[in-house]
Amino acid sequence: MKLRGKRLVAISAAGLLLVSCAIFYVQYFMLRSIGSGPAGPPVDPAPFARVWTDRPVRLIGIGDSVTAGLGADSPSHTYFNRLIANPDDEFPELQGLCLSKVLPNLEEDNFAISGSTSRDHLHVLEDRLETHASEEFGLVVMTSGGNDLIHSYGRAAPKECAMYGATLAEAKPWIDAFRTRLEEMLVKIEASFPGGCEIYLADIYDPTDGIGDAPSIYLPNWNDGLAIHAKYNEAIYEVAASHPNVHIVPLYKTFLGHGAHSGQFWRATYVADDPHYWFYENVEDPNDRGYDAIRRVFLNTIVENSELVRAD
Repeated sequence: MKLRGKRLVAISAAGLLLVSCAIFYVQYFMLRSIGSGPAGPPVDPAPFARVWTDRPVRLIGIGDSVTAGLGADSPSHTYFNRLIANPDDEFPELQGLCLSKVLPNLEEDNFAISGSTSRDHLHVLEDRLETHASEEFGLVVMTSGGNDLIHSYGRAAPKECAMYGATLAEAKPWIDAFRTRLEEMLVKIEASFPGGCEIYLADIYDPTDGIGDAPSIYLPNWNDGLAIHAKYNEAIYEVAASHPNVHIVPLYKTFLGHGAHSGQFWRATYVADDPHYWFYENVEDPNDRGYDAIRRVFLNTIVENSELVRAD
């Protein structure tokens, strides 16, 4: 009887351990809390207390679904539209912190297309970008290259602009081609604004929080994924460095800790103040809170670098 009792205790303990492990796994590896309320860095209201310039300014969006706004709860919540104007349900601390408040002669065009690659972006510029009047200044916000990496989700053999699953050796010529394409895009944008422009080019975030375990975002394993992702961001930084009017918007750093492992408190990337998931259900685009964060980091980068902020 004593032996039987001990066996029952052992079985119960083992069962409790299994249940506890299952609960832990679901809680920290499968469930992803998106949280609520504001997301991202604060924005200093001081620069928005005065008009920056009366000069005509055109805001242009170029790129993929991030700039198109896929995953936002409403059109007014995309980062591009929130840059222009506050939505009706804006957070109190961001009221009045938008470009239309400081640029009274602001016009806008958004050429971004969901699902597009860097090759598509070059074609869009060739087809749609016009030469602007010399009195008009350009503000260009741009996200390019992310779809080159993630398409076609491991469902087909990797190729240029759809390189998911490629080895670093395979991807090298495609990375070089991206670098060349990006340089050509920046030159075309600059040429379209004879009166001057500034380009705010985002680097590429990582939904795996720098871990690279693609199964955590429900995709096939990709051994060289992080290395290729890093090379793409390296190309973005290298090309931008040769253009004084091109400024990097740090989405990679901003989103680190808000991807697939956001709730895992033991990770170095854990963000205790906001341990939540900033990605949409498709795992590659931001959710509504993610777009709030993107809007903030774009605004901060513009305030930090734009000659318009310092204009008399």
